[in-house]
Amino acid sequence: MANTLKKKSFKIEPFKHPVKQDPNYGEKTWKVLESAIHEINNHNASGLSFEELYRNAYNMVINKFGDRLYTGLQDTIRVHLQGIAQRIDEAQGEGFLRELKLRWGNHNKSMQMIRDILMYMDRIYVKHQNKTPVHQLGLDLWRDLVIYDANIEGRLRSNLLNLVQRERNGEMIDRALFKSITTMLMDLGPDVYRREFEDAYLAKASEFFKVEAQEYISTCNCPDYLQRAEARLREESERVQNYLDSISEPKITSVVETELILHQMRPLVEMENSGLVALLQQDQNEDLARMHTLFRRVQGGHDLIRTIMSEHLRKTGRQLVEDPERNKDPVDFVQRLLAEKDKFDRIILRAFGSDKTFQNVLNSAFEHFINLNQRSPEFISLFMDDKLRKGLKGMNEDDVETVLDKVMMLFRFLQEKDVFEKYYKQHLAKRLLSGRVVSDDAERSLLVKLKTECGYQFTSK
Repeated sequence: MANTLKKKSFKIEPFKHPVKQDPNYGEKTWKVLESAIHEINNHNASGLSFEELYRNAYNMVINKFGDRLYTGLQDTIRVHLQGIAQRIDEAQGEGFLRELKLRWGNHNKSMQMIRDILMYMDRIYVKHQNKTPVHQLGLDLWRDLVIYDANIEGRLRSNLLNLVQRERNGEMIDRALFKSITTMLMDLGPDVYRREFEDAYLAKASEFFKVEAQEYISTCNCPDYLQRAEARLREESERVQNYLDSISEPKITSVVETELILHQMRPLVEMENSGLVALLQQDQNEDLARMHTLFRRVQGGHDLIRTIMSEHLRKTGRQLVEDPERNKDPVDFVQRLLAEKDKFDRIILRAFGSDKTFQNVLNSAFEHFINLNQRSPEFISLFMDDKLRKGLKGMNEDDVETVLDKVMMLFRFLQEKDVFEKYYKQHLAKRLLSGRVVSDDAERSLLVKLKTECGYQFTSK
């Protein structure tokens, strides 16, 4: 009988002497890491083995000592920052902000190294236990223990506000230092920036510019005031760019606009001898352009300019068309109207950027006062007659067209165009019968323009 091979079964048995973990392993390992963190905070990290420290932190997490590692880290940083806060508070004068900047920089460097050591804890334990990551933990503890410290918080705010005030008064300040502090506050969170600086900064700015506006109004004429307001807006914008956070720019701009422009715009435009009317009368286009630009920033600014301008135009226009002396000379009457229209057309072009709303104000005012004089249709026809008889002599074709276009502009403002038509026919007939026509082309051009404005029937009668 053949021998048969039987398979034997093997059984793996556990070690009879299992390896037992040192019951003090977690605490001993933490002490090693704690000592390393102290060395890092004291700038003595050059002799540390970061690979070994990382491995220790890793082992603590996988051996279920993550809680001890995390709470130990919190406590160690907390104690360290309490000491830092005390040293910052001991700094005097301008050294206070410099000490704060120095300690903040050191804290960031230390937390970067600590985070590298505890990277595995950050990735596994922190995530699973819904804890604050190491980097954010460092920021939160700095905020709570340093920035919110009872002896530091008020000093920090007052130091920053004092620097802003000094620069507004013309002093030189350390902008780089200021920028480092505001950057720190933003790193801690926009809410911290607002609470520790921005809210107070805006409130102080409002007080400052309110007082300054009253001072300017009482000592400056309108053009000077506008220049100073423009300069302040530029300075505050530059201040934000140089050492504040960009979120502050629209807010501080609004403060300056409100105090220097919105609350003072009526006293400005009504200033005797230098307000809006004076600027219009004197053709001060640069100052008018500045007013137009600044007032555009605030609600109702352009409305106010348009209102004052309209009132001025209607008042001066009424005086012009109702002046008995000017009514004696129809040609001079119309010439004066054209000169006034040219003047304000230039203002709107050069100072108001061809703003159509201002052009509408001008046109409306002209239409109003030109029709106050019942003889305006007759005078415009007489002006045309004078030009077509002799006034266009020696002018080139382009100049002739310019004159005719200006006259047609006045014609459009007339409400009683039928009255104009009556006088125009009479004057045209006299010119044709007398043969006193400077240019047949000019006559035809005017007829075409009238036909375009009023239709074929007007020129075919």
